[in-house]
Order: sequence, then structure tokens, then C-alpha cells
Amino acid sequence: MSNPVLLNEPEVAHAVTLVLAHGAGAPMDSPFMEELAGQLASHGLRVLRFEFPYMAARRADGRKRPPNPMAVLQASLRELCSTIDAPFFLAGKSMGGRVASMMAAELEAQGFICFGYPFHPPGKLEKTRIEHLRQVTLPGLIIQGTRDPFGKPQEIEGYPLDPDLQVRWLEGGDHDLTPLKRSGLTQSNLIAQAARHAAEFCRQHA
Repeated sequence: MSNPVLLNEPEVAHAVTLVLAHGAGAPMDSPFMEELAGQLASHGLRVLRFEFPYMAARRADGRKRPPNPMAVLQASLRELCSTIDAPFFLAGKSMGGRVASMMAAELEAQGFICFGYPFHPPGKLEKTRIEHLRQVTLPGLIIQGTRDPFGKPQEIEGYPLDPDLQVRWLEGGDHDLTPLKRSGLTQSNLIAQAARHAAEFCRQHA
């Protein structure tokens, strides 16, 4: 695999592997991804981060680019997962979570986790991205802030999602899991909550 990767190894033997994809606008080593990966590793998960081709190209020359077409994103994840010789879960932030959820069955993952799923573009509730979530064939978990403009509780409660798809709501979190200051919580607090939910999910389905 030519694209860069990062690995967070937990201090446990025979750890479950979690392949973690970045979102559309920030790389695999953004502050959010660094903290999330560290928190996941603290719960005993082996976290493998990577970059899609457009983000790897930006790392090389500093030029911002839009995300690759979905087929290219999927091919990149397919290539990476072909090098993994142990059972694994797929996960990702926002766009990365969408790709993970679309590819998990094909790649024979043990399940998928989405941190802030982009159910619809902000302000465009009619443009949903849920077709493949109507029926899932393996365990899935979505961890979503209640203030996420890509999908709030009242917006998605009527969506025809597979009843076996788990959704965990983090009170007050936005798309980056940043809560309101008056809540007394921090982004780190909500990332820690998200990591705990993810680790419990992986232990349950590993």
C-alpha cells in the first residue's frame, strides 16, 4: 500500500484490529483523529489509520483537493484491507464512516462503526445517504452528536434504518463531537465516550 498509514498499538496481546478512515476535510493525523485513535487504543483496540488517495496527495504537495469519487475511495480501502491477515472492524469519521459502512460486508469485516455519520448534507434533509443502511448484513454502530448538522435525532427518527443497526447519541455533540460550553463537557469528554461505545461494540462482536 503506497498511501501513508499510522498504527496505535494497545498494551494487550491479540488485540482486535480497527481500520479507521478519516473524514472528507482533515487527514488521518488531525487532532480529532489523534485523540480518537489514542482513546480507542486505551480500550485495547489496535487502530490502523490510513489516507485516501486525495489526502495522501495533499500531504505530498500541500494542495487541497476534493475527495476522490466513491469508487476510488472504496478501491483504496479494499487494497488496504487485502493486506490485513487478522479479523478486523471497519470504522471512520463522517465520509470515512460512510465508506466503511458501504464496504464492510464485501470486505468481510466483523462489523462497522461510524463516528458522525453524514445522513444528509447540512440543511438538505431530503438528500439522504441511507440506502445501504436500510438492510445491514453484519453488526453496525453509528455514534452521533445530538447537534450534528449532518443528522440530528429528530431528523433521522423516521428513517427506514435496519432495526439491528445501533445508534448511540452523545448529548450536545456537533459533527466533531464538540459540546456546548455550558454543558461543562469538552470535546475530549465526548471522544472518550465515543471510544468507550466503540470498544464495547467490538468486544461484543469480535
